[in-house]
Amino acid sequence: MSNKERYPYPSWPQLYTHSQQLPTLVSLLAEDPDRVDHFSLEVGPLYLDYSKCHLDAPARDALWQLAEEAGLPAAIQRLLAGEHVNNTEQRPALHTALRSPSLSADDKNTIVAQTQAKVAEFVERLHTGAWLGYTGRAITDVVNIGIGGSDLGPRMVVTALSNYQAARPRVHFVANIDGADLSDQIANLNPETTLFIVASKSFSTLETRENALAARQWLQDSGCSQALLCQHFVAVSSNVPTAVEFGISEDNIFPMWDWVGGRYSLWSAIGLPIAIALGMKQFKELLAGAELMDTHFSQAPMAANMPVTLALLTFWYSAALNYQSQAILPYAQRLSRLPAYLQQLDMESLGKSVTVSGAPLADDSGLILWGTEGTNGQHSFHQLLHQGTRKVLVDFIACAQPMSVLDNHHTYLLANCIGQGQALLAGKSLAEAKAELLSAGKSPDEADRLAPHKVIPGNRPSNTLILDQLNPHSLGALIALYEHKVYCLGVLWNLNPFDQWGVELGKQLGAAVYPALTGQAIPETWDASTRALTERLQSNKQ
Repeated sequence: MSNKERYPYPSWPQLYTHSQQLPTLVSLLAEDPDRVDHFSLEVGPLYLDYSKCHLDAPARDALWQLAEEAGLPAAIQRLLAGEHVNNTEQRPALHTALRSPSLSADDKNTIVAQTQAKVAEFVERLHTGAWLGYTGRAITDVVNIGIGGSDLGPRMVVTALSNYQAARPRVHFVANIDGADLSDQIANLNPETTLFIVASKSFSTLETRENALAARQWLQDSGCSQALLCQHFVAVSSNVPTAVEFGISEDNIFPMWDWVGGRYSLWSAIGLPIAIALGMKQFKELLAGAELMDTHFSQAPMAANMPVTLALLTFWYSAALNYQSQAILPYAQRLSRLPAYLQQLDMESLGKSVTVSGAPLADDSGLILWGTEGTNGQHSFHQLLHQGTRKVLVDFIACAQPMSVLDNHHTYLLANCIGQGQALLAGKSLAEAKAELLSAGKSPDEADRLAPHKVIPGNRPSNTLILDQLNPHSLGALIALYEHKVYCLGVLWNLNPFDQWGVELGKQLGAAVYPALTGQAIPETWDASTRALTERLQSNKQ
């Protein structure tokens, strides 16, 4: 199948042909003095400049038309109305109901409000010192035990909003099955004043179960009786009987629902560590920021819709220009966990090879997301961005206001963010490289020899997102922006972004390997590599 035939949208053949004939980014900016005004959007605290993308007015108009042909406006309304957009599991994806009651199915509003009230009451008891441990002392530390969506979102938000955190209790996170994760987190904690949140819908996730059991043993070894364990554990789960059997009071189990996917769940009781760290007022500001983006997503036309724009740009670069990678580069230290959070949101959602009907996809779906914070990346992988041969779409994310009293540091940070985008855009020609070397005192022969090594091709795309400041409201809007972008890409690629069955096989096989590592016979049916690795590790345990 040719590139021109891969998609069933009437606009696609002409759009693909046009993509092969675009001028350079420098030319696009030079030819239109008002290009930045024409290729930027603002929604509340977020400003998006996408003028440094390979997109002219005809291509953008055609992409808007393609969005219509893909049924994106109707698909957005189906999502918000609570229709079964998760077709393989026959359920809605109503994470918006957690923050936008006016846009969501009314039968969800009551239970969401009840859960928020229960969270608020619990947080109040912790913050006032009314919740006591088994020796009668107030809780000073809370450890969230969860993995995937029960960890990445809450951990990212708590890290990002550290300057909004209450002094007590301190919030910590444990996810990995590596025992060092739990051991390192509790090494300096007092069991008498530590409370654990066990966050698992099934209450049977391997990593969460084993870490919770180890935490329970740590408490019991310190002198906590079985009867008083309930003062040190709460749960976010839908498996109430198993949580109660573990030692958690039924009154202290917060609900989870199948109409909220794990990677979309930080707005729910999974966000309990966020509410504890920030307080309910700031937690509700986070929800309000997301609701602002939800309303924009619901009401803005395709031509002015920020999540739709980001999705169309990603679709354009993947489908027409053969990009396979995207770097998320937050120029904000406190957003250091954002790339990891977006990896799950994006790659777990879009890492599919079949359409909603189960037919093979005609093209690649999902870009490989990666990145790190601020200028750290410049001293790590930006060499590849500037001079490598791989195609990478870049999202720069910056905050206009500083996040510390060190104003000058922040100015340098912003200057580097803007400079990196400028370098990707303009690059450095061979003539410029040679002139630079000559001005540095190199001989003509030496300049000729070295100049090719200093050439930077340029013409490499980037988006820049600017937050007014990093606060709960702007962060909520930013997260919702990327959530809705992912949904739009699912519609454009005609796949289901809400199931994730691909993560199960490795876990199932790992469960079968565990007995062999503990001394049981290794099955003859295993492949030679699996057998050899298991034998080697088995012998090291003896």
